[in-house]
Amino acid sequence: VATGPPARAATCALLDVIVEKLATAFDKTLAATGLQNETTMIEIWSSDKSGTFTILLTRPNGISCVISAGEYWTPAAPVPKGFAG
Repeated sequence: VATGPPARAATCALLDVIVEKLATAFDKTLAATGLQNETTMIEIWSSDKSGTFTILLTRPNGISCVISAGEYWTPAAPVPKGFAG
């Protein structure tokens, strides 16, 4: 049985193209980055004005994909190093 594409398939393009769109059309700035593994970067872009966020996955070839987006973005205060809770 064949099925169609996922309802929310990832949108992929060159990182510079996606970043330009996030910044100009949605007023988003880079909030955080991290390495998922040795070849994949995760970036979180957010807008203080709208409270929205977008999560990108970027590969070494410069192609980024929007893997998630949402509302009610609330930045967390950094936890001091060595804090055990």
